[in-house]
Amino acid sequence: MALLIESSRAYGRGVLLGVAKYVREHRRWSIFLQERSLGDVSPRWLKDWEGDGLIARVENRPTAEAIQRLGLPAVDLRYLLPDLEMPSVRTDDEAATRLTLEHLMERGFQHFAFCGFDGADYSDIRRDSFVKQVAQAGFRCDVFADPQTPRKASTFGYEEHGLKYEHVVARWIKELPKPVGLMTCNDIRGQQVLNVCRTIGVAVPDEVAVIGVDNDEVLCELSDPPLSSIAPNTERIGYEAAALLDRMMAGEKPPARPIFVEPTGIITRLSTDVLSIEDRHIASAARYIREHACEGIDVSDVLRAVPLSRSALERRFAKVLGHSPKEEILRVRLNRVKQLLAETDFPLATIAEKVGLEHKEYLCVLFKNKTGLTPGEFRAQPR
Repeated sequence: MALLIESSRAYGRGVLLGVAKYVREHRRWSIFLQERSLGDVSPRWLKDWEGDGLIARVENRPTAEAIQRLGLPAVDLRYLLPDLEMPSVRTDDEAATRLTLEHLMERGFQHFAFCGFDGADYSDIRRDSFVKQVAQAGFRCDVFADPQTPRKASTFGYEEHGLKYEHVVARWIKELPKPVGLMTCNDIRGQQVLNVCRTIGVAVPDEVAVIGVDNDEVLCELSDPPLSSIAPNTERIGYEAAALLDRMMAGEKPPARPIFVEPTGIITRLSTDVLSIEDRHIASAARYIREHACEGIDVSDVLRAVPLSRSALERRFAKVLGHSPKEEILRVRLNRVKQLLAETDFPLATIAEKVGLEHKEYLCVLFKNKTGLTPGEFRAQPR
């Protein structure tokens, strides 16, 4: 069995894990896997390969023709060439864009935008689906249009071109109505949009909330702020592709239509961890709290960051967010405590210090009152 699947991106690696799971559970296949990137040409060995079946992310016509000449059962995970007589298993992009819109609408956004790599097939599909669903919800979607898109290029070529012209993206973002919920075609574009926002002084997520697709954890966590993303069910895609190939090798006729696999959901990170707030002073106060709550601040520090009296801040904050600035400081601190308990082995004294609390005993009492669990009980849960 040959796997022509890139290992350079999180999507491909997830698919490979799904294939491996199927093999462990059902078959003792001999797997041939060569390290690849998405845009690599057809490998030389494929022309004379003597195997039983293939699973591939077919990115170009020469690779497709080489696979077809073998006359073996094969499953495509890319669907870049719809005219191929090859069954396909892939992400349900309609479901992905629907999840994105719901996520942004839950946060109160009424302005929406999409930024992709014009010409890349997956980007165009997600763009059209998002625009359609935004319109069906009764809103308008601003779409980034690259004025210099190459007429014909590979997926990697479209992406490489798009990443060169940050100044064009910056000009577009400056002109967007704000606050705006912005979907990017993937995490690569999402990270670039976050970099642009930081460069031009646009606050994320208060003015522009950004969400990507593919949930490449390394890329999302290296973004500033960390990037929220749609998590495709890549392991399921790989598993279903292996199961389909198994049936085809047993003589079953392949399905005429692609098999779509819905995403597992949204991984929410700081790039969309916000409510859309029209009151700019309260938005600034909320942003200040989010950025400095773990430095031991109190409400008096917040008042120095916004031009409001204490009574006005308390009143307007409660109207917009439903609670006081003091409670918001506590909420941000507790969320950070949960993160440190789940992701580190820091002792409680260290965690208390990192969230701006002087004593671990106070941290334990506070945590128990708000969550119903002690820090130790919370840490013992499956992470």
